[in-house]
Amino acid sequence: MKKNILLVLFILTAFFSLQKTYAANDTIPALKTYRVGIFAPLYLDSVFAETGNFRYREGIPKFIVPGVDFVNGAQVALDSLQLFNENVEATIYDTKSFSEPLSLLIKNNKLDKLDLIIGSVKDIDYKQLAGYALAKNTPFISATYPNDGGVTKNPFVVLVNSTLKAHCEAIFSYILQSHGTEKIYLCRKKGLQEDKVAAYIKAINEQDGKAILNIQTLYFDSTVSPAFLKSKLDSNRQSVVIGASLDEVFATQLSTACNQIHLQYPLTLIGMPNWDGFKALLKKKDFENFPIYFTSPYYNTKTDSLSRQLIDAYSIRSKGKPTDMAFKGYESALLFVKLLVAHPDDFMSYINDKSMKVFSEYNFRPVVKKGNSVPDYFENKHLYFIRILNGVLSKAW
Repeated sequence: MKKNILLVLFILTAFFSLQKTYAANDTIPALKTYRVGIFAPLYLDSVFAETGNFRYREGIPKFIVPGVDFVNGAQVALDSLQLFNENVEATIYDTKSFSEPLSLLIKNNKLDKLDLIIGSVKDIDYKQLAGYALAKNTPFISATYPNDGGVTKNPFVVLVNSTLKAHCEAIFSYILQSHGTEKIYLCRKKGLQEDKVAAYIKAINEQDGKAILNIQTLYFDSTVSPAFLKSKLDSNRQSVVIGASLDEVFATQLSTACNQIHLQYPLTLIGMPNWDGFKALLKKKDFENFPIYFTSPYYNTKTDSLSRQLIDAYSIRSKGKPTDMAFKGYESALLFVKLLVAHPDDFMSYINDKSMKVFSEYNFRPVVKKGNSVPDYFENKHLYFIRILNGVLSKAW
């Protein structure tokens, strides 16, 4: 119970303390003030009664944790900013607020003074912020949503979490460079997401109407049979198996099947970006000495000084450890606020400034449809290949 109370206090502290100005010297007037809006689904109107009492006696509900962690990480970053001749005024916006929903904030011009938008948002909230960013020429950093949301001709949107298409491009490029002469199998089940992955790979492989790589598609129904997989693989040749599904059950079954046969049938298994969250793949006893690869825009050993700063802050404030969402909130706030302060008049031209690196390497490139001159958005094209081996994640390439 004590831990739950501390966590609730941490939420309140983050929410109220971020609605303030961060300055090097509050006594110096007329300093340039940069206004930053941090948007996340906190559900504060849902979890707190009108009296201010917390509604959930059993602890913090899981549905608010990602947004809260993102904001808490951002707060730690903003508290650590070293400013000299400028102020940063950062405000949290709860995108699930009943009293001040995002649409009302936009309608009432309450966001008009923002110089930068940082959001851990998706779906309608993402689209509303993207539309607002375009209308006001304000950079919008979409920190966690791996989707373009159908946004087009919007050069003010920056996708940090790369789209599924970008991951497929990275996987194909790697296979072409490192495994181009090997047998390649795209393993999938039925599903809309699986259709997308297969379509992306096919489009990349057949850009000029002719296949660059010989990729054979293997369909599986309810189970992934090691015997069926063996019947397709060549024991005398190295194979590449692409786990073309975002489904955890399928990913686990395919990984298990590959693990059972990889000593007789040498293979490399490459999965989808969300495989990092599948706990079954981290069980050392189930996948001992069998590597599983996936792509990710994020990589952090969590041993550097900035990571320690976040970890120590969490230990003091909540008696806990920061989650990956907290790290993403920290990195997004620190990186892009520093860029804003350094390049206020030409922010978008400096989004690839490597001197500002926090944790991960980013390479933001314009995504432009054929025939258009205006980018649909800027997307991070730098993807790491991460290896899961004996329950440990490490950078492979």
